[in-house]
Amino acid sequence: MAEKEMSVVRNLDVKRYMGRWYEIASFPSRFQPKNGVDTRATYTLNEDGTVHVLNETWSDGKRGFIEGSAYKADPNSDEAKLKVKFYVPPFLPIIPVTGDYWVLYIDDDYQYALIGQPSRRYLWILSRQNRLDEEIFNELVQKAKDVGYDVSKLHKTPHSETPPEGEEGPKDTKGIWWIKSILGR
Repeated sequence: MAEKEMSVVRNLDVKRYMGRWYEIASFPSRFQPKNGVDTRATYTLNEDGTVHVLNETWSDGKRGFIEGSAYKADPNSDEAKLKVKFYVPPFLPIIPVTGDYWVLYIDDDYQYALIGQPSRRYLWILSRQNRLDEEIFNELVQKAKDVGYDVSKLHKTPHSETPPEGEEGPKDTKGIWWIKSILGR
């Protein structure tokens, strides 16, 4: 079966997109701990038009995080194709790692989104709340399937009843979660 061409959102309102998003589901990634919970991303618009990215997850009761930046892949395009850049390892950020961040779908109220990239190796379902209605979730899964994602790899992200606020909890200052994730643990 031929893959359907992957289209992205056009004319994304970047200011409305800013703020906190909870990871409802994703493809497992070597860049995240396997036992991560309450995973979320917070986006803040910088004066130069780039976006500050703060990705957080809690693993074994400790907050792991990585900061980076996002920018339009083609500043002259109206497509929501972004590049994200992180420096790793998080405890000594010296190696730049850049990836694609394509907004494949977002609802009219900017409350939930489907994020992917052209190789279809990564996929995220994000929501402004740490829970998403099952019917909406299934619609987003179907949208991903329709453009060629193997949705059997999708893993729902566990969330607490009350998500952590701010930077609660002890920090993983040594980047142990990152080292474990690289080793596949």
